[in-house]
Amino acid sequence: MGTRTVSTEGVVPDRDTLLTWAAVLNGELVLVLLYFALSSSTPSGVLWLAYPFVWLNVAAWGVSRVGVPDATRRQWLAAGAIGVAYFLLLGGVGGLYMFHGNDLGTRVAWLSPGWGPAFIYSGSALTVSLLPFKVGGYAALAYLVAVTVVDTARTGLAGLLGLLSCVSCTWPVVATLAAGLFGSASTAVVVAESQPYALSTVVFVSSVLLLVWRPSR
Repeated sequence: MGTRTVSTEGVVPDRDTLLTWAAVLNGELVLVLLYFALSSSTPSGVLWLAYPFVWLNVAAWGVSRVGVPDATRRQWLAAGAIGVAYFLLLGGVGGLYMFHGNDLGTRVAWLSPGWGPAFIYSGSALTVSLLPFKVGGYAALAYLVAVTVVDTARTGLAGLLGLLSCVSCTWPVVATLAAGLFGSASTAVVVAESQPYALSTVVFVSSVLLLVWRPSR
């Protein structure tokens, strides 16, 4: 009976990668412990503490996996414009900004790492709540979409039209819009204390995986 060798290249991380991520995770743990040791806050639960780091770590992994593809200046300008529009779309449905407010002014909410420090602005017609993990996560999704646009642009009009029916591109938009209904809030404190983020986290992680994998190819 013959034997078959299965290659694990590209699937199993190498030693340097494992050491890097071990250092990152340990650093994040130390950061959280220092925050609660130096503040009067008490943790609300392990999942509550973990959500921001899941977003930020997956975002960093996704961006590092796709790298920077070769493209012309014109292609990158077009892809960048789409990426910015995509970020604004996600920010609107995800609670980063809303076109109403209580005119409370500007402050910084010193929440636990990842949730904060959060920049809060409340005007009469605009509210901005910039939670670090959401800003980083949505920026990563926007970059991945821009890279996808650059890659498909090389195939011409057919590739750009195919982008509209691409599973890995439409799922993040539709799913994040749905998850945004459960993840919006007027202030960072309300978001941090009362909103369910399990669904939003599942949507975000699956969106990054799909945009990196791009099954439509």
